Amino acid sequence: MAPSKTTEIRDTPFVNEVRLSARHWILALGILAAVALLTPALWKRLERFQTGADYRIPYPLSKDYWLYERRLEQMDPTNVVLLGDSVVWGEYVRPDGTLSHFLNDQSGRSGKFVNGGVNGLFPLALEGLIRYYGGPLRHRKVMLHCNVLWMTSPKADLHTEKEERFNHADLVPQFYPRIPCYRADLNQRLGAVVERHFTFAEWATHLQIAYFDQKSILNWTLAQDGGDPARYPNAYKNPLAQITFAIPPEPAGDPERGPGSPRHKPWSATGEGSTRFEWVEPETSLQSAAFKRLVKLLQSRGNDVLVLIGPFNEHIMAGENRPAFRRIRGEITDWLTQNEVACLVPETLPSVLYADASHPLTEGYQMLASRIFSDETFRKWFRAR
Repeated sequence: MAPSKTTEIRDTPFVNEVRLSARHWILALGILAAVALLTPALWKRLERFQTGADYRIPYPLSKDYWLYERRLEQMDPTNVVLLGDSVVWGEYVRPDGTLSHFLNDQSGRSGKFVNGGVNGLFPLALEGLIRYYGGPLRHRKVMLHCNVLWMTSPKADLHTEKEERFNHADLVPQFYPRIPCYRADLNQRLGAVVERHFTFAEWATHLQIAYFDQKSILNWTLAQDGGDPARYPNAYKNPLAQITFAIPPEPAGDPERGPGSPRHKPWSATGEGSTRFEWVEPETSLQSAAFKRLVKLLQSRGNDVLVLIGPFNEHIMAGENRPAFRRIRGEITDWLTQNEVACLVPETLPSVLYADASHPLTEGYQMLASRIFSDETFRKWFRAR
């Protein structure tokens, strides 16, 4: 009897795959490119972004650079934009107590001067903000604030070798010039560079900042409430419900700012200071070099630039520390004059009108605006087309 034959069944794995041809790959990449390009543009039409004469980027949205660029796009070509750090933004005052507000009062034209300051900036970051997000500023009048506070020590100048954490790290030069105290890893540096040139990434960051407490959706979902035991209030929330298509406004009654705030007070009861700053010379200062590059950048874009130097609070300094400050301020003025940049050096405000080394109080901004408008250099610059 012949032996029975058994059928051999091979163990062949089941593979459910789709192989794309070159044509399909091109189509898929085209769809992704269209989504990446069109989504941010469409979002601007859907999202409500209401601004007024005294609008400034709210403090919680300080790192929303996509929103900052969008703000610049909304301006009228005849607006004058004030650029700078928290001195321009108004650290201790409300929106109606800022320099731009009182300049509008002086001009008699509401909204003529626009608050383009951002809280937490410094020259190295401001240069990056305008270079990568300030395109809409081209061919406009610009008032640029020069705050010598960033040259008061090697630490403020970001010149120390010890690692330091600072605001707006994504805006500073990631590779060159080297910032000694900046120790971000390669992944973070490359991520910052990519976001500057990829609008979809800027928009994604905007969503995180505006709607998810500056977190990714995953981290927002896992955020703790700080209690003991810890709870996760967002764990079962629908993330899409967070997106309201409306930019969060600045609080109407911010307890941290304005005449009713405990922070809104003179820096000293006596007005006599003894601070000794470790001034960094302009020729070696990283912040000074960034400021000069920014001036050149604005000029190359057709901006009519006027630089406002200070007014820094000289009252806070020890007497022997002031000559170095005035010499450095003079060197900055000389450089601006040599490069044909109009500049103002207003006199120091009364001591009681400063909250600290560089920030005026509400009355200080009002006096500063009055002095600026009475200055012939400013009046000539302001009237010129």
